[in-house]
Amino acid sequence: MAGWNADTAAGPMGPGSVTLVEGSSFCISAANGDIDPEYPHGVFHADTRILSGWHLTINGQSLEPLAAKAKEPYRALFVGRVRRTDEYEDSPLVVERLREVGAGIQEQITVRNYSSLPAECVVALTIKADFADLFEVKEARIQRRWNESRELNGPSLTIRATWQDIRKGVVVLANGAETSSDGLTYHAVVPPHGLWSTSLSVVPTVDGSGPVASFVRPDEGQLSPRDLRRQEWVGRIPVLRMGNRSIERTLRRSYDDLGALRIEDPEHPERIVVAAGAPWFMTVFGRDSLWASLMALPVDPSLAFGTIQTLAGLQGRVVDEMSEEEPGKILHEVRFDISSGLALGGKSAYYGSVDATPLFVALFGEVSRWGFTPESISALLPHVDRALDWIQDYGDRDGDGFVEYARLNDQGLINQGWKDSWDGINFADGRLAEPPIALCEVQAYVYGAFLARSWLAYDAGDLRLAREYRDRAAQLKRRFNEQFWLPEHGYFAVALDRNKRPVDACASNMGQCLMFGIVDDDKAALVAERLMSPEMFSGWGVRTLASDMGAYNPVSYHNGSVWPHDNAIIAAGLLRYGFTEHVQQISTALLEAAEFSGGRLPELFCGFSREHFDEPVPYPTACSPQAWAATTPIMLIKTLMGYYADVARGGLWMDPALPQSFGDLHITNAPMANSRITIDISGSNATVTGLPDSMQFYQGTRPRATELAERAGQPGKG
Repeated sequence: MAGWNADTAAGPMGPGSVTLVEGSSFCISAANGDIDPEYPHGVFHADTRILSGWHLTINGQSLEPLAAKAKEPYRALFVGRVRRTDEYEDSPLVVERLREVGAGIQEQITVRNYSSLPAECVVALTIKADFADLFEVKEARIQRRWNESRELNGPSLTIRATWQDIRKGVVVLANGAETSSDGLTYHAVVPPHGLWSTSLSVVPTVDGSGPVASFVRPDEGQLSPRDLRRQEWVGRIPVLRMGNRSIERTLRRSYDDLGALRIEDPEHPERIVVAAGAPWFMTVFGRDSLWASLMALPVDPSLAFGTIQTLAGLQGRVVDEMSEEEPGKILHEVRFDISSGLALGGKSAYYGSVDATPLFVALFGEVSRWGFTPESISALLPHVDRALDWIQDYGDRDGDGFVEYARLNDQGLINQGWKDSWDGINFADGRLAEPPIALCEVQAYVYGAFLARSWLAYDAGDLRLAREYRDRAAQLKRRFNEQFWLPEHGYFAVALDRNKRPVDACASNMGQCLMFGIVDDDKAALVAERLMSPEMFSGWGVRTLASDMGAYNPVSYHNGSVWPHDNAIIAAGLLRYGFTEHVQQISTALLEAAEFSGGRLPELFCGFSREHFDEPVPYPTACSPQAWAATTPIMLIKTLMGYYADVARGGLWMDPALPQSFGDLHITNAPMANSRITIDISGSNATVTGLPDSMQFYQGTRPRATELAERAGQPGKG
């Protein structure tokens, strides 16, 4: 996910922290609802922290947290009590804080008095706003010092700040409050067995001085804009019922999180894309957004198409060594309002990713089968071909037939695959691999890209081009199996280093190779055996690095942890080669792991063995919600359904292999072409109703994309 060259993450959020997210805005707070400057807390909008301190006291006392519940991804209820100052233990004053995040926050504060006497309360909020860039907060390096001014105007407090020629601001509106330069105060008398309540909002200003950004408050009993947006989302996605209610809850949580992580392309609001994840990656990431939208295809194919359109519009055009932009290259990440120079490459867009470009082509090949118009597909083909040109002209700089990476400046990412921490690629003895580095899974993505282009050419009637890319794929597969295979170990090297030596660590990367079909059939069983060995499979999932490797650390970001999305990709690959029981084992383990975090899989968790810890051990700074973790349960169920659609060829295939413990599966309102279908699965049997007349349902093993592409030179067999 994020590119780490060193330990650049902010520290843990603190015990019981709560993250709320809606589009590109999010809020991180303590369990009592306070935003504590000692932690990487805050309200963030457009990559800027507009609120860095938000401390509520009642009669000078901080709240003791009792409970915090995220009712929706963007709304939470915090409950705390007011500590007593006398010798009595129990307090009669309980405080509820109902918070909703949007373009800022809206908060309703309610004080309940369970005493038989009236309670005089001084309700005070101390407010701070540092306008730090997201990178400054994430890396715990608040470098800039803004010139701040505060303006009091009746029930509102406006905080304005300037730094060089940049102006930012925030407005706190609190009807009925006394405002001061430090915050605001209410004087309330709460009646016996009664309550007192108030509402307030915090919103950013435009350019620090213009009109306040809108945070619409609904009338009593009406839905907020966030609720309406969620309602629209729920109405367009599948409705699911499952015999195993725990798994059903996890899938529903995935749907909710995916809906909250949707953001708009600022230049094209009609294009909805998937942000990578909260808290630090509420923006478009090439790799993350591509994978998440691919994994979510059965839920909403338009997310994948919007992601492809947005990334095509930001595709590299020139050579820029600082941002690592190159013609045809797909970006690593784009930031909306980063002004501190801390952003990767020093610009809003950074291109230091070796895998986003081939993934862009491979995903486009998948999306083209989901019924989008021929005109929309044709409009994007030039971008696909520019991406393929990048693979040849820039990705394979030394002409050895493999795509490798080496950063172009000392501010870029050291490692530029999905394991992009500084120590993420290493030898079995723990030594770091030196760039240029050719990752094994990247070659698989390139293989998938070649086959996707072959298939697209075949569909367009260009048999010469189809044959060319089919042959290029075959040559890459042969070279890959010759040079990456380690016969003495029975698995694939994670990479080739600068001297073309195999980097011999046993890592999960090779599992992703299975999904794209680049692994020779005679090697697949050994790969599967190694992935499911005690050294690799923790009981909760496949580790990123085997426990018998020199760099193994179960509490590391990429060297022994378990990443749900990685496991979902591995599971899809294992099913491709027929290892159904392994897929069931991985899927069951991950969905059981989700039960320990309220049905929400985190970005990653620690790699400790299930034999030693009977629940997954959280990774301290894991993102949650996170896009490809949210879509992991969706992809796992899709894989176990054997679900494969090809609208252009008029077919929908399913070959169910759900474990018995999952129970029956009933799905309605599932998107398919221009229709909505109903799916029922019981055991190994599947039925589908509502398919358009142009499509037919087949129960059985789905045809592989590779098989279809390999027929590119055989007219009449498509």
